Amino acid sequence: MSGELIPFGGALPTLLSEGKRRRLAMAGLFAAIALTALVVGMLWPRKYEASTTILAQESNIIAPLMEGAASPTGNKNRAGIARDVIFSRKVMDQILVTGGWMALKPSPVEQDRLIEGIKSRTSVQTSRDNLITISYFDSEPRRAYEVTKKFAQLFISESLASKQRESREAYEFINSQVEAYRTKLTDAEAKLKAYRDANADARPGSEADTNARISQLRSQIESTRMYMMEKQSQQAALSAQLNGESEVNAIQTVGGVYQAQLADLQAQLDRLLLTYTDDYPDVIRIRHQMQDVRAQMERSQSAQRAGTAMPLEGSVQMNPLYQQLKIQLAGARGDASGAAARIAASESMLQSELERSKRIANSENVTAELTRDYTVNRDVYQDLLKRRENARVSMNLDAEQRGLTFQIQNPAMVPLVPTGLRFMHFSLAGIALSLAVPLGLLFALVRFDPRVRSVWQLEQGTGLPVLASIPFYPTPRDRRRDRLHNLVLLLVIAGVAAIYLVMLWLRLKGWT
Repeated sequence: MSGELIPFGGALPTLLSEGKRRRLAMAGLFAAIALTALVVGMLWPRKYEASTTILAQESNIIAPLMEGAASPTGNKNRAGIARDVIFSRKVMDQILVTGGWMALKPSPVEQDRLIEGIKSRTSVQTSRDNLITISYFDSEPRRAYEVTKKFAQLFISESLASKQRESREAYEFINSQVEAYRTKLTDAEAKLKAYRDANADARPGSEADTNARISQLRSQIESTRMYMMEKQSQQAALSAQLNGESEVNAIQTVGGVYQAQLADLQAQLDRLLLTYTDDYPDVIRIRHQMQDVRAQMERSQSAQRAGTAMPLEGSVQMNPLYQQLKIQLAGARGDASGAAARIAASESMLQSELERSKRIANSENVTAELTRDYTVNRDVYQDLLKRRENARVSMNLDAEQRGLTFQIQNPAMVPLVPTGLRFMHFSLAGIALSLAVPLGLLFALVRFDPRVRSVWQLEQGTGLPVLASIPFYPTPRDRRRDRLHNLVLLLVIAGVAAIYLVMLWLRLKGWT
């Protein structure tokens, strides 16, 4: 019989009878659950939440105008940055003062515990990358408002101060690098100048000048050597021709010979002066020859007046061709000697220039290294100058709050209604549970109790039909007990209802 379950239709009379019989227990359970839920609702801390929304503005008229000249401070992952800012120790210390927690003079350990509690009740969220929402809940609405408002103010002030500090530190760092590279550039320039002053061959253009001078000297030597070879060939030809001529040709006076020589030398001088100046070696040589001929004429005339014999008598005439060839041979020899002297001088100068070229080549490595250091330091220095000016503009923008700015879009408000579970929720839940739990226990008792409580269970258990049943007739004492139980049940229900109504009224008045 214990395995048979009563159907719900057949169990309804049993439920009523068992409920009537156990109505005091059910009333007590009902009152206990309802009052317990009421007490829990009264003791449950209220949760007042306040929030504020901050708009981070990056796009303004300054941004396109200063593009390339200033580097605005970036602010990616704003939620993480906002948490780092508002959860910093500096900010949390001010929050403790704003919330009134420091009035109790807590110890450092208690302060850390309070800070952890504030952090757990604070949330930071971002939307659309430029809206930052800071929310905070507390058991006191005014404190929730004050703390949330202070969070927003401190976040904005600390963010702007951080941006200003970052741009200022960037400017100071770049400025220090500029000064350092200015010193390096000055040192490199001084080393390069000192080396060039100490080594004349290390000056700019020396190599080009030396190469041009070497090329010029080589060309000059080649042309002079060709000229000397030409004069040597001419000298050989004149020597051979001179050997075939006689020095004396006819009877002629000494004066006539000298006059002929002077005339020939004067003709050669006139031809040279048409091409060369008075400083030309051949011009100077012919003039010296003319002076020698005039001196010989004067001696000859003096000897004739004194009656002294001369080697050349008046009956002897000099061969003019012989004299001309002799003069040309002397001139060719002089030209060849001059060309040889010029070749020697040019070769000496060429050797000097070659030695200078070697010295320039040896100094090129040192000069190249010094120049490379100077160029690198100059380029870095100029780049740092531009960066310093950009950093200066960025610092001025942050100082005047012209770059990234923050604006409170939705200010914090004093919360009037608590959020989360409230007294009303606990009241409704208490009433529902106080009704559901006793009825559920009663149903479980009737449904699963193995004792026979109905005719249907008896017929199912024995397999025999029940012909009649004897009803229960209460005695006067039973009726008085029933009336007492009913009165107690009504008092319990009325008392619970009255307590609920009173608490709700007090809540509405704000007294509890």
